[in-house]
Amino acid sequence: MQSHPIAAPGTNPGPDAGTAPQPPGEAAIARFLGGLRFDAQGLVAAVAQQHDTGEVLMLAWMNREAVAETLRTGRVTYYSRSRQGLWRKGDTSGQVQHLRELRLDCDGDAVLALVDQVGVACHTGRRSCFSWALRGEALAAIAEPLEDPATLYGTAAPTHGHSG
Repeated sequence: MQSHPIAAPGTNPGPDAGTAPQPPGEAAIARFLGGLRFDAQGLVAAVAQQHDTGEVLMLAWMNREAVAETLRTGRVTYYSRSRQGLWRKGDTSGQVQHLRELRLDCDGDAVLALVDQVGVACHTGRRSCFSWALRGEALAAIAEPLEDPATLYGTAAPTHGHSG
């Protein structure tokens, strides 16, 4: 069985800990789920952040099943609104997110996934999905792709209207 990177309650092994702790038990997962306030579609916003650098990687959505699966397996799993189903990060691209810690915000309507990102996080081949910004009067790419989306997914990735 694969080792699990999630810290047990009351422990803080740090990013350089030698042995990965065991996943939380079902009672702990139920307590975490009980603290969430899902929207009308049964979703909460999920921000992925690189655990050791603080780099914000992406925003996606999780439903109850995705949160539980993430906590049980240590592989970050999201809910794809377009495909109407679970989406485990990296199953298609190989760009896996290993969970270090899942945090709940004060309102219970969003989670922060501290992750160890393998490769790029964005489907455009960039490390972060937050790679566009205003530069003067123009919206510009502020990070170049590190991977070719066609190589990652077998097809060109949509740009969502961003230039660059």
